[in-house]
Amino acid sequence: MDDAAAAAAAKMRSSAKAGGVRFSEEAPLAGAPSHVRFDDKLHDSVVMVTAEDDGSFLVKLGFLKAQHRYEIAFTLPEVPALGKDVCLAPTPSPHLRVVDVSPAPEGGLKVTCEYMAQQEGVLCEQVQLLSEANDDVCVTVKVHARVMDRHHGTPMLLEGVRCIGVELEYDSEQSDWQGFD
Repeated sequence: MDDAAAAAAAKMRSSAKAGGVRFSEEAPLAGAPSHVRFDDKLHDSVVMVTAEDDGSFLVKLGFLKAQHRYEIAFTLPEVPALGKDVCLAPTPSPHLRVVDVSPAPEGGLKVTCEYMAQQEGVLCEQVQLLSEANDDVCVTVKVHARVMDRHHGTPMLLEGVRCIGVELEYDSEQSDWQGFD
């Protein structure tokens, strides 16, 4: 390999997207098992909370299943302007209900919600937390998840998400009742 080709190959390796699975560049010995190393980010199985540039928070729930009711618990980082006394703005969504907001022992706010996943697709709901001490302070929390159709398997739920019920629609074709002939 000439110098230009080696430099191009090195540049491609250094600019490759970080994350994912990495295979050893060394050739395995005959009969030796090959090793695959997974990045730590792939092992995260908890609800992810990230701060957005606009001051809101994005909460990623992973996969949920349609027609199922979930309890969702997550911790928001501390927002000094919000203070410790927080109340909720009325939630416009009938599917997302905040059950509790309380100070978390490690700092920040622990938020517990219930969500009814109605239909498949990408869900995006939001709630607003208001400061009781300062009327001008409001924090938006956006909740994102992918909802699978109820006929397509069972998702692995992230830590912080718990299924608390199934709300199946009545289907007359699946009824055991046969009526009179």
